[in-house]
Amino acid sequence: MLGAAAREVAAFLRVKANWDDLEKGRDNLRAVETTIRARVAAEEDKLNVCHPQVQVWLRRVDELRRETIDEEYANLLKFSCLCQCTVHARRRACIGKRVVEALEEVRNLTEEGRRFKKFGFKPPPEIVNHLPQIKTFGLESMLTLLHDFLEKGDSNIIGVWGQGGIGKTTLLHVFNNDLEKKVHDYQVVIFIEVSNSETLNTVEIQQTISDRLNLPWNESETVEKRAKFLVKALSRKRFVVLLGDVRKKFRLEDVGIPTPDTNSQSKLILTSRYKEVCFQMGAQKSRIEMQVLDNDAAWNLFLSKLSNEAVESLSSNNIVWERAMEIILSCGGLPLALNVIGTSVAGLEGPKEWTLAADAINNNMYKYKNDGVDEMFYRLKYSYDKLTATQQQCFLYCTLFPEYGSISKEQLVDYWLAEGLLLDDCGEGYQIIHDLISACLLQTNGSMSSKVKMHHVIRHLGLWLVKETEQKFLVQAGMALDTAPSVEEWKEATRISIMSNDIKELSLSPECRSLTTLLVQNNPNLDSLGSGFFKFMRSLTVLDLSHTAITSLPECATLAALQHLNLSHTLITRLPERLWLWKELRHLDLSVTVALEDTLNNCSKLLKLRVLNLFRSHYGIHDVDDLNLDSLKALMFLGITIYAEDVLKKLNKTSPLAKSTYRLNLKYCGEMQSIKISDLNHLVRLEELYVESCYDLNTLVADAELTNSGLELLTLSVLPSLENVVVAPMPHHFQHIRKLVISKCPKLKDITWVLKLEMLERLVVTHCDGMLKIIEEDNGDEAETMPDHPSEGQEDNAVAEHSGDERNGDGKSEGKIELSDDKTRTDFPN
Repeated sequence: MLGAAAREVAAFLRVKANWDDLEKGRDNLRAVETTIRARVAAEEDKLNVCHPQVQVWLRRVDELRRETIDEEYANLLKFSCLCQCTVHARRRACIGKRVVEALEEVRNLTEEGRRFKKFGFKPPPEIVNHLPQIKTFGLESMLTLLHDFLEKGDSNIIGVWGQGGIGKTTLLHVFNNDLEKKVHDYQVVIFIEVSNSETLNTVEIQQTISDRLNLPWNESETVEKRAKFLVKALSRKRFVVLLGDVRKKFRLEDVGIPTPDTNSQSKLILTSRYKEVCFQMGAQKSRIEMQVLDNDAAWNLFLSKLSNEAVESLSSNNIVWERAMEIILSCGGLPLALNVIGTSVAGLEGPKEWTLAADAINNNMYKYKNDGVDEMFYRLKYSYDKLTATQQQCFLYCTLFPEYGSISKEQLVDYWLAEGLLLDDCGEGYQIIHDLISACLLQTNGSMSSKVKMHHVIRHLGLWLVKETEQKFLVQAGMALDTAPSVEEWKEATRISIMSNDIKELSLSPECRSLTTLLVQNNPNLDSLGSGFFKFMRSLTVLDLSHTAITSLPECATLAALQHLNLSHTLITRLPERLWLWKELRHLDLSVTVALEDTLNNCSKLLKLRVLNLFRSHYGIHDVDDLNLDSLKALMFLGITIYAEDVLKKLNKTSPLAKSTYRLNLKYCGEMQSIKISDLNHLVRLEELYVESCYDLNTLVADAELTNSGLELLTLSVLPSLENVVVAPMPHHFQHIRKLVISKCPKLKDITWVLKLEMLERLVVTHCDGMLKIIEEDNGDEAETMPDHPSEGQEDNAVAEHSGDERNGDGKSEGKIELSDDKTRTDFPN
């Protein structure tokens, strides 16, 4: 009691002194607040959100600022007598007490603000992953019906069916985004593109589900075991699964999706070209048949694709209006046709241009009307005709890829260069991809900016156009083949694609003298090629055998025209002795060739090589004298595996190859005890570093000297002596790291330094038995834990961590941490 009274007296007597202290305290607090708000803004620039504790602190600062004590204190100063009257004495006592309270709050806030180390973190993944969506026309009634089925339908499986190009995928995209308004009704919404023409892309489906549920991914796990775990994970949630473009019936549980029932309140919505498939998948009661657009919706969609000048000419010239209406009617109300053709005529203005366009489309219709050709093709051919000759050939090349899945832009450009479709310029290739996307003949692949995809109708248009232009393509990609096409089918072909099948051998010796491209990749059980396989392929320029089990290439000097050879991810043991005869070779990919023993010094003789990739190959450079690639003057990209520290020093300090090195694998470097990343500064284009099986390595330093490193991918694997990873404060050499993998480093005790990696998107830690700290905030809180790859007995607990009302993954890898053995995994806070 006496203490409280003494404080009140002191507050009464020391009003002026306390006020002066308060002003000084406010200045200090403002300085701290300015710093904190700048740090929060920096986090928000990286699309992170303000840390909750910082948010509360800023709110308290704002509340303190709104206090009215300043005006009351100013009024008090007008009275100079301490006890002029009882009223003023009471006012002084009250204000004195409030000044002391404000001073204490200012000091507390200042001290708290100075202790903050973390100002933002990646936001939790959303329940609904927002999909790319364009403005739609005429879908309102079908969208309403779909919502009605979702809310009131007596079936938990809903089917949407209709012909190709009618807008089923667009409807599903819009519906997915609409569900953002219903986040309280469901715990996760998952959109999956199925497109199972012959084979079901089970692994891709499981990857999508795992990402959306923010679950770990184990490459070595069987499809069956993973499916069982995913079924259990999804069963504990109220989910909506959207399956796009289902071509054939499949069992949901086989890919990891539980069949939704009334008790679960979950829903599954699928789209298909076939009504029967909707029945077979369980949508007997709730189905929607997609309708073509009516004239008004078709007109509005077509108009949306035109330039302002074209729209103006439509409204001011009757001839233009009539010709435009002819074109619209020829599209038959199909959104795909209206989009593609509308884009093709977007810049037309005068009557003559519109008349020529309408006539060209009509001529195609008359020409092919009785040929049994899909009506969509002769409508769309006008858009193809508008392309340049080079763009046309590049477009047709895209049909070599499977009907489902995506296509790597880099791979396309590499193939086009080797085929001579481009004038030795990668930039031209990427511009053509951009032009094809603008013409609606290719599509972007969601958030994957490095890939594109092809609408199945457009792909079939391309295959038809190949025949119309009298080119000979043999395309059986992704057709679940277990044997190769017959020799007769190869004979006249100029391009052959049998990728993504289950072909086991190619013992034939086909006569295909005009063949320029042969794509055989992703036949995992293909282990042999016949001795005469290449005998009659003198024109071959592109050969891709990656992701097969072949152990050797038959000797063949006839491949003198070959420019692009991809043998990555194969079991090849050595290169042909006379590989040096393939003097036109410009692209040689031998990455991840885990059995390659020797290149027979062939690589140094291929003087036109621009790309040489030996990254993570079993074959590597053991001795300084073996680094004899300086003769490759045209080399632009080098991936290399190095087995000795002195070879690395030579590559860094003296070799002109340093400027071409993009990927570096350090392996079995005996006696190398430390790596200082700044020592790799000569490797100015280094993007990936993979350090493995360096048994004496104990220290890795990401220092702040000359921080010009563009390193994005780092793997530390099988490093039994590694104890210290030192990362300097910003800026440092790890500042651009996007993915970090740490495996089998038993002496590494903590990786709290990952908090300094501001660009980090994915962290994977496996088999690090000595790991004590994964991520530890400065306040001592450790990462939440859960089993990573649970055993049968652990599945229930693992799923329980993900059941609840938390917001689940957004389909991206950003912010993901995966750990095994240590049983730890969480969202990564930047």
